[in-house]
Amino acid sequence: MSKGNITVLGINGHIGHHAAVAFNAAGFTVRGFGRTNRQPIPGVEFVKGDAGRLDDVTAAIAQADIVVNALNLPYDKWDKGRAEAQLATVIAAMGNSGKTLMFPGNVYNYAASDRRMTPHTPQVPQTPRGAIRVRQEEMLAAASRAGKFQTIIVRAGDFYGPHSTGDWFDQAMLMDIGKGRVLHLADLDLAHAWAYLPDLGRAFAVLGAQRDTLGAFENFHFAGHFVTNRQMMDAVIKGWGAPLQVAPMPWLALRAMGLVNGVVREIVKMRYLWNNPMELVDSRLDALLGADFATPFDAAVAATLGERLQTRRAA
Repeated sequence: MSKGNITVLGINGHIGHHAAVAFNAAGFTVRGFGRTNRQPIPGVEFVKGDAGRLDDVTAAIAQADIVVNALNLPYDKWDKGRAEAQLATVIAAMGNSGKTLMFPGNVYNYAASDRRMTPHTPQVPQTPRGAIRVRQEEMLAAASRAGKFQTIIVRAGDFYGPHSTGDWFDQAMLMDIGKGRVLHLADLDLAHAWAYLPDLGRAFAVLGAQRDTLGAFENFHFAGHFVTNRQMMDAVIKGWGAPLQVAPMPWLALRAMGLVNGVVREIVKMRYLWNNPMELVDSRLDALLGADFATPFDAAVAATLGERLQTRRAA
């Protein structure tokens, strides 16, 4: 018997895919919404639609008890009110349904000087992109205070995981791994917050299953793996199973690329996240997830490298 109906908006994204896998494995009936079904998941129904069309979103979530809003615009398309407009469409589709909306948060909401961010840490964003994220969460809080629906925010660090592409781990750190080189994005002794996607997906499923015990608006911080760049380099070399040169990210070259590439330009603006050790802390979520919830760090990195290793061995 199903534990409930889930619709994942943005089924092809990092969080969308892994949340769908986790909810499906946990015994929920899962539908995935997107323009295409790029990564079919056995047991998950696909619903084709346009996230910019209110009718499409409304139809996709009509039977859902829980909606995971994993929609995300391209990195250089967040401005001019576009990110808020995308979320407003989802809020309108949710209406006064009383459903549960789960929303992925990140560390953009906080100041670079913040070191240990709990769910109660004041949100003072460092950049315009962070201000957008704060406004989005305020939109959700207002809707939940008005009794329209429940909101559960799950805030996490940078993503990595099997078959995950287009993230810092894949496109930055590993960009030269085929040449025998792995790149670190800041001082080797600085720590950074990482979220292993299969674990993060399972955290969504655990919280979704306990939604009836939670408040109208909840903000949880997923600790993930808070490790130094040196620890990450060591784990990558260990998982790769062959010597790798460790080298710094060529930020000056990226800045030059940003003059003609809007996505790269926006990425460079977020460099402060690497130069400041910003840890997500939440003892309440830790208790809800239980002891030994997280995949061990070295095992998570090795699993993330798996596809690349298979390609390398087949060459």
